[in-house]
Amino acid sequence: MNHPLTSRAALPSPAREPQPAEQAGADGQERPAERGPKLSQADILLHLGMDEYQLVRHDQTAYAVPLDGPPIARPLRAAGGFGGTGSLRQLLNRAYVLRTGRSPSQGCLTDAIASMDALALDAEEQPVCLRIAPDLADDQATWLDLGRSDGLSVLIEPDTWSVTTPSIGEGPLWRRTRLTGELPMPQRDPGGWQGGLGLLRELSALAEPSWRMAVAWLLAGLRPDMPRPVAYFNGERGTAKTTSARQLLRVLDGIRAEVRNVPRSEDDGAVAASAGWTMGLDNIHGIPQWLSDFLCRTVTGASVAKREMYTDDDVASWAYQRPVVLTGIDVGALQPDLAERLLPFTLEAIDPKARRSERDLWHRYRAAHGRILGGLLDLAAAVWARLPDAADQLDQKPRMADWAELLWALDAVTGWDTLSTYTGSQEAVTDDVIDADPVATALTRWSATSGSTKWQATTGQIDEVLRPPGPIPDTWPKTTALLSARLTSLAPALRQRGIDIRKLPRTSATRGFLITLQPDSGPPA
Repeated sequence: MNHPLTSRAALPSPAREPQPAEQAGADGQERPAERGPKLSQADILLHLGMDEYQLVRHDQTAYAVPLDGPPIARPLRAAGGFGGTGSLRQLLNRAYVLRTGRSPSQGCLTDAIASMDALALDAEEQPVCLRIAPDLADDQATWLDLGRSDGLSVLIEPDTWSVTTPSIGEGPLWRRTRLTGELPMPQRDPGGWQGGLGLLRELSALAEPSWRMAVAWLLAGLRPDMPRPVAYFNGERGTAKTTSARQLLRVLDGIRAEVRNVPRSEDDGAVAASAGWTMGLDNIHGIPQWLSDFLCRTVTGASVAKREMYTDDDVASWAYQRPVVLTGIDVGALQPDLAERLLPFTLEAIDPKARRSERDLWHRYRAAHGRILGGLLDLAAAVWARLPDAADQLDQKPRMADWAELLWALDAVTGWDTLSTYTGSQEAVTDDVIDADPVATALTRWSATSGSTKWQATTGQIDEVLRPPGPIPDTWPKTTALLSARLTSLAPALRQRGIDIRKLPRTSATRGFLITLQPDSGPPA
C-alpha cells in the first residue's frame, strides 16, 4: 500500500517565494507580498520532488523516476551526475533555482531527499536495469539503452527492431552511471547486417574465424542474464590487441568505453563491474587465483555484500553479470574453471604498410558506429527468431549452454560454423590446461604406461605414485588435501582426454578416488 503522501494529488502546491519584482509596483510603491502557507526550503524541495517523480525500489535501493519524462531511475542517495542525465539532488537543486531564483541550502536538500527516502519504504518494487533489459511482455525480446538524456532505447524483437522510449510501467527503467556512455542512433545499412557489420570488419585486425566469434560475443552482449565467455585477445606486441578490445567494447557501451588496469582486489572489481555494462582489462601478464575466480563469477553472475561505511550492521551489495574482454601477450597457466569460459582471439602481426594511425582509425569508427550498431541489431533480430529452436537441435551442450544455443541460432541465420569453431577452441584450451599443470601432466604420463584401466587409491597413494622424483616442485600441491582439490578441479579437462576421475564416498577408514581410463577417448585428430 502506498503512503498517502506519495500520491501526487495529496500534496499541496508549494508556496511560491516572492520575487524582488513583485515586492514593488511600477510606481515604486511597496506592495504587500502574496500571503500563503509559509513553507521551509526543505518542504518546498520535498513537494517539488514528490510532484515530479515517482518513487520505486529495486534491490533495497530507492529510486526516483520522472512522472513526465524518460524512464531513467535516479538513486535517491547519489550526489553525482550520471551519463549527462543528472542526479536527483542536482535536478531538485535546479528546479528550486528556476522556481525561486535562489539557491537552496544544501542541508535542506539533504533533508528533503531523506524524507523522500523514508516515503520510498512503501514504494513499489520494480526492476531497474543497466544498458540491457528483458522485455516485460515478450521473453524473446530485449531492450538496449542508448544512454541518451531523452531515454530513447532500442527494442529488439524476433525479426525486427525499433527505436522508441519505453513507457513507464510497460518497459524497463534504466539505471545510469558515469560509465554509461551514449550510443549513436542506430542506422539500417542498405546492405543489411552484412553491410553494417562489414564496416567494423574493415577496421578490425581480426581474421577468420575469430571475426565471426567476435560477432557472436557482441550478440551475447545484447542478451540480459546470459553467461558469456571471456573474450581474450592475445598476440605479440603491435598486433592491435588493445585497439581490437576497444572496438568491441565501444559497439555496446559507446565511444568512452575503455580497457582498464587489473583491479587491486575483488571488491574493487565488483564496484567497477556493477557500474558499467562491459568490463575490459588490459595487458594481463598472469591471472592469480582470486582474479580467476572473480572473472568466472563476473561472466556467470555474482553478488558481493559488505558493511556499508559509517554503519555497524548495514550492508551494501552489488550484483553483476557482464561481458568481459581481456588483453595480454601470455596470461600463463589457467585455472580449469576460467579455461572453460575463455574465448581466445589470436592476432597476427600487422603489415607496416597496412597499419593505420589511431586518429584516422577512430575517426572512421565514429563515422560508421551508427551503421555498425544497426547491422548488429539486424543480425540480432534474426538470431532472436531462431533461438527458441536451438534447445531441441543441440544433442550435446558445453558448460555455458545458453552460449551454445546462441551460436547454433547464429549459424542457422548466417551459414557460419561458430559452434564447431568454439568447440575446437575449447579443445585447444583443454590441452593448455593439462600441459601447464604438473598433476595433470603426471596423470597423462601414468595413463600411457599403466597396465590397467582402473585405479582405486587414496590421495596419499596417488601422491606417492605421481609425484616427480627429487625436491617437490613449487607448483605441486603441498598437502593431500590440496592434491584432492586439484584432482577435482582437473576432472572435467582430464575426462576429455580419456581419464575419468571420481571421488569415492568416505568410509570409516579413508576416502579416495577411482581413476578409470577410456582408451578410445582423446583429443581430435
